[in-house]
Amino acid sequence: MAAVLGIRAWPRPVVVVCATLLVAGCYYAAGRIGLSQQLTADGAVVTPIWPPTGLAVTCLLLFGPWCVPGIALGALLVILSLGVPDIESVGIVAGNTAAPVCAWLMLRAVGFRVSLSRLRDGLALVFLGALTAMLISSWAGVGMLVLSDKLPTDHLGIVWLAWWVGDAMGVVLVTPLLLLLYRARLPPPSVRWAEALGLTAAVCVLVPLIMYSSVSVLFLAYPILIWSVLRFQLAGGIPCALFVSVMATVVARQDAGSFGKLTDVETMMKLQAFNGTLGLTALLLSAVISEQLHTRRSVELACQELVEALQHLNAGGSGSPGPHERGVP
Repeated sequence: MAAVLGIRAWPRPVVVVCATLLVAGCYYAAGRIGLSQQLTADGAVVTPIWPPTGLAVTCLLLFGPWCVPGIALGALLVILSLGVPDIESVGIVAGNTAAPVCAWLMLRAVGFRVSLSRLRDGLALVFLGALTAMLISSWAGVGMLVLSDKLPTDHLGIVWLAWWVGDAMGVVLVTPLLLLLYRARLPPPSVRWAEALGLTAAVCVLVPLIMYSSVSVLFLAYPILIWSVLRFQLAGGIPCALFVSVMATVVARQDAGSFGKLTDVETMMKLQAFNGTLGLTALLLSAVISEQLHTRRSVELACQELVEALQHLNAGGSGSPGPHERGVP
C-alpha cells in the first residue's frame, strides 16, 4: 500500500503576508492605470476615474477587513511612484484607506448584496459606497495639499470636485465590474451569443465614431448603453459604460471631438458629468431590470409549485375509495 504523505498547510502569517502583497500589487497596478489618463485643470492634475477605489471596495466586500493593510500599502506605493513622499502623504494614504473601509461598513450595515440583483443594492453602492464614502478621501487629500501649501486655495474647489468625482466613479464603474467577474460563469450556448457579438461590434465601432465626431453627439452613446443593459443587464451595461468612459477620457486628453474647443476646466467638468451620468444610468438601470427579472422568476416558480401541489391533491383525491367501495351503506 502506497504511503500517504500529509501536506502541511502554509502558516497563517505567511498566507496573510502573501495576500496583503497581492492586494497591494493590484492596487498599485490599478493606480498606474488611473494615472495614465490624467487631465489638467487650472494647473492641477486630476484623474477622471480612479480605479483603485473600486478595487479596494471590492476586496473588502469579498474578503473582509484583512485587506486593509494591503490597501494602505498599495496607496503608499502609488504615492512613492510619483516622487519622494512628504508628511502630507501620510494623510493621503490614510484618506485613501479610510474611504473604502467606510464604504464597506456602510454597505454592510444596509445589507448590501454583491450580486447587485436589487435596486436598493445599486442605490446603496452609488449613494453610500461612492458619493458619501469618497468624501473622506477627497477632503483628506485636498486638505493635506492645502496645509502643505502645495495647492493654492483658489484651486481648492475644482481640485476637490475632481478628486471626489474620480474616486466615486472608480466605485461606480470598477466595483460592479469586479464583482461581476468574481461571480462569472461561462453561460450555456444559446442564440444570444450572436446578439452579444453584435453588441460588442457595435460598441467597438460606433463609440469611437461618436467620441471623435466634431459635432457634439455624446448623447448617442446612451441608446447603445440602454440596449446593452436591457438585453444583458449588469454583464452588458457595466463593461459598455466603462468602455465609453475610457474612450471619452482618451478623447478629452487629446482635445479632440466634443472636447476640442473647450478650456481645461470645461473639459474636466463636461467629462466628469458625462462619466457620472453614464455610470449611474448603467448601474441603476441594470439593478432595476435584474430585480424585475428576479421577481418574475419568483412568481413563476411559486405558480409552478402551486400547480404541482393542486395536481398532487387531485391525484390523491381521485385515488381514494368512496363510501360504497369501503362497504359503508
